[in-house]
Order: sequence, then C-alpha cells, then structure tokens
Amino acid sequence: MPISDHTRSHPSPGFTEPTGNSSSRPSDGSGRPMANWHSQHAAGLTTGQRAADRLRNGMGSWIFIGMFVGFMAVWMALNATLFTWDPYPYILLNLFLSMLAGLQGAILLIAAKRQDAIAAVLAAHDYETDVAAKREIEELMEINRAQLALLTLLCPEGRPGGQEWRLADESGPDRRDAAT
Repeated sequence: MPISDHTRSHPSPGFTEPTGNSSSRPSDGSGRPMANWHSQHAAGLTTGQRAADRLRNGMGSWIFIGMFVGFMAVWMALNATLFTWDPYPYILLNLFLSMLAGLQGAILLIAAKRQDAIAAVLAAHDYETDVAAKREIEELMEINRAQLALLTLLCPEGRPGGQEWRLADESGPDRRDAAT
C-alpha cells in the first residue's frame, strides 16, 4: 500500500472532510472506513521492508545483545589463546564493529522512516473515522430532535411533573431525575 508524501493536519473544530481519495476504502455506507488497515498494510510490504522490520526487532532485543557480547568474548578468547589472527588491540574486530554500526544505523533509519509514514497514515485513518462518527452523531441528534417535536405534538402538556420536552444538551443540565 503506497503511502503519500503529504500528511493531513489535525482537524479543525469544524471537522471538514479530509482531502485525498478516501472513496477507494471499503465503507459500510455511512462513510466510516471499515477496512482492517493493519492486514492491508502487511500484505503490501516489500521484501526489503519486511527485512528491515525483522532486523530492527531483532537488533532491539536482549537476545541480540547477549549473542553479540558472547561473540565478542569468544573472539577475544580465541585470539588471546589458540589463534592469533587478530591480536590485542583487535583491529579486525574493531573494523567489523564499525561496519556493523554503519549498517545498523542505516537499517534503523529505514525502519524509523517507515514507522513515521505508518503513523501518518494511521492518523489520517483515525481522522476519517472521527469525521464519519461525527456525521453519525449529528444524524442521531436530528432524529432525537424530530422525536422531541413529535412528543411535543402528542403530549402538549409536557412530561409528567409539568416539565417540557427538550434535549439534554440544550439550556442547562437535564432535570429528568430531579422529579423523582
């Protein structure tokens, strides 16, 4: 799944529709994205991206650190006793460690760059879901207003206890429980 180079800003209080092509995403008809983003993303990874993720996860583990320290201890022990292909200041070992550090840095930067792109796409997905949820809430509030209008027509005297019908968010707290 290609990730765009631009990211959307945080939504304003007005919740405008996101720009971009969101119509290609599966929806339940209400505009809410219904696709499982993680499975779609995992299916679209290249071999290099999967390898970078595995290496990042492996290099950031205690198992890797233990194996690495063990390898260096074996290297130094063998060079100090049986073989002397790399005697004490271990110049060849330093060369290998420098090359490894360079490769690790590049791999970690690739993985971090991908993680930033994933975070941007997830933020856009969350924003689209929030916009759809806001739209649904507004529709439900309209239905609630229509129901209140019908109740007012059916029961012009108001609720039991002489209170009038109104939405809970209009003009102060709901006094529904005050009569009991």
